[in-house]
Amino acid sequence: MAEIARLHPAEDKSFRVAPHNVEAEQALLGAILINNEAFYRVSDFLEPEHFYEPVHRDIYDITSKVIRAGKSADPTTIKTHLPDQFLPELTMAQYLARLAAEATTVINAADYGQAIYDLSIRRSLIMVGEEMVSVAYESEVEMTPNRQIEKVEGELFQLAEKGRYDGGFLSFGTALSASIRMAGEAFQRDGGLSGVATDLHDLDRQMGGLQRSDLIVLAGRPAMGKTSLVTNIAYNVAKNWRGEVTPDGHNKTVNGGVVGFFSLEMSSEQLATRILAEQAEVSSSDIRRGRIHDSQFSKLVDVSNMMSKVPLYIDDTGGLSVAQLAARARRLKRQKGLDLLIVDYLQLLSGSSKASSQNRVQELTEITTTLKALAKELEVPVIALSQLSRQVEARDDKHPQLADLRESGSIEQDADVVLFVYREEYYLKNKEPKEGTPEHITWQGEMEQVHGKAEVIIAKQRHGPTGTVQLSFEAQFTRFGNLARADYLPERME
Repeated sequence: MAEIARLHPAEDKSFRVAPHNVEAEQALLGAILINNEAFYRVSDFLEPEHFYEPVHRDIYDITSKVIRAGKSADPTTIKTHLPDQFLPELTMAQYLARLAAEATTVINAADYGQAIYDLSIRRSLIMVGEEMVSVAYESEVEMTPNRQIEKVEGELFQLAEKGRYDGGFLSFGTALSASIRMAGEAFQRDGGLSGVATDLHDLDRQMGGLQRSDLIVLAGRPAMGKTSLVTNIAYNVAKNWRGEVTPDGHNKTVNGGVVGFFSLEMSSEQLATRILAEQAEVSSSDIRRGRIHDSQFSKLVDVSNMMSKVPLYIDDTGGLSVAQLAARARRLKRQKGLDLLIVDYLQLLSGSSKASSQNRVQELTEITTTLKALAKELEVPVIALSQLSRQVEARDDKHPQLADLRESGSIEQDADVVLFVYREEYYLKNKEPKEGTPEHITWQGEMEQVHGKAEVIIAKQRHGPTGTVQLSFEAQFTRFGNLARADYLPERME
């Protein structure tokens, strides 16, 4: 159509026009006006802003509203919602009639829609690039190069996710095939779990492993062993990693997983020492003080050589904002792959908006909401550690409850799973009566029952039951493990 070309007079050759295809837009709009069925071929991914021509955005917007209202959209019914005049010598009614006359067929509607969508993504890419160049030339003081890189990475990742127009309804047969494929993958995976196995069997049995897209909050009072438990889980997942190369050249995780660990409290060296102590069965305090003999040192070297190949990546940068954390997680997924993300711990993160930083509850709401969105976006489980309030200590029964979560509203609401770590031994040890008294004998009996044991309380779980899981805990190695259960032990001969 020659009329539309008047909107874009010939420009200087040095000026490049953004990529667009006016003819494809006209052909698709015409197809929709002729047969409204064409709209449903593109409506799940094509929005008015994806059109290059402003008038085409208006036409598509009005057309979609009319069709979604259950009415017929054609040149006659939609012209009343648009300006009367299109060009000085062409009315809107005439232009709509021409669109209908030169329409594509319904069969081609999806292809035309995808072409329009792809061109829109390319224009968005150009905008990101131009803004990046502009900011780099005239950067403000607080816009450091690293912050700009993280901002651009976030925008590009969002574009990559937006740039997918798959989705919509699936036939039940297709859904069944996906379900059987998932069951097959779970069957082949160690433990037969649908999620990522932690190697803590009772916990895996109760949760089905760590499920993709879940935000899992692990909370407890200081000295309960939150970091130890999550470190054990991280290493167990990473050491079990096994992958295969798909036909398109990508690495696919078959078992275990690639782990990203944001350690905001401890340095990477401290974290590595903990894992080394756990695996080599040498006390971490002895390692730090150098109180080890030759055989232990050679064992440490052997274990560290084996551990160095494990896909566990640690970021110990302090004072991260949740936006920076998200950008780094996306980068790790793109460069190395990612199957499990761990944040130690929630209260050390900061919000990214000025408004939230002035109100701690709002700030924590932004943090938990962003982490939940990140879990869905990256399709990985996110484990976030959280502190509990001091009100636990004021109760006789020290078992944690959901109400004990600090600024609990947003954490409890956004989390798919809430786990509490609790060790009765810690509290009982501080209540030792005077030796030789009857109370001391009673206390010793109680200590024997709880010694080396820990509880993981599943206080909330969207996809499964709540309850308590018993684990073993070896304090000198900061190691959680599977507790030998009475029904698993061989029968005793009397």
